[in-house]
Amino acid sequence: MSNNPILQITNLRKVYGQGESQKVAVDNISLTVQRGSFFGLLGPNGAGKSTTIHCITGISQPTSGEILVDGIDVVKDYKLARTKVGLSPQEFNVDIFASPEKLMDYMGGYYGIPESVRRPRIEELIKRFDLTEHRKVKFQKLSGGLKRRAMLGRALVHTPDLLILDEPTAGVDVEQRRDLWAYLKELNESGKTIILTSHYLEEIEYLCEEIAVINHGKIVAQGTKAEFMQDGKSIEERYLEITRADNQKNHG
Repeated sequence: MSNNPILQITNLRKVYGQGESQKVAVDNISLTVQRGSFFGLLGPNGAGKSTTIHCITGISQPTSGEILVDGIDVVKDYKLARTKVGLSPQEFNVDIFASPEKLMDYMGGYYGIPESVRRPRIEELIKRFDLTEHRKVKFQKLSGGLKRRAMLGRALVHTPDLLILDEPTAGVDVEQRRDLWAYLKELNESGKTIILTSHYLEEIEYLCEEIAVINHGKIVAQGTKAEFMQDGKSIEERYLEITRADNQKNHG
């Protein structure tokens, strides 16, 4: 087990457009996520969270800066870096007519995992996410909670070292959310590094040990959960304090 951080972002900038229509989505951020951590990435809509995730996973090309996943440069060695990361995106970007079993199988195939390895792995994930009764049901027919579980299974089929979850419990009812939390805790305890973005701040408070807040494309606060919750504040109270102060500063 190497002791380099699982994710190292150095001076990442992402600019969209040119000339006057230019928009800086991520403005020179640096971030280190240690192996085995449960890391919360917070920020309002449009703050740069999704862009950062897209740069890590190769959906977007960084304008400048460097991203290393397990020491591998995501731009120079895209293919290898991509095998290290599993992404469960906020949008259901899947074939809605495919079943959970099929979605995992496609993804395993995409990563070149031979069928002899893929099959047992898919069985394990279907069991783990309680999808046995729904394994052959079309994705579009599943409830919100089951869709999220199918997405998690799909993100894990190639056994990535780093799992990125973008709003993984959006549209999921309270009971199912609690179930998902239990799964995620268990995954993390078994050694999986997880980065979580969520608008449910109690979710971040319950799951994450390390937290960074991004606003206007910059990291405006970072620390352990304990540091954020000093003086008996909840994560939500601290988060609002930080982002309001930053918004005031930005708008003079």
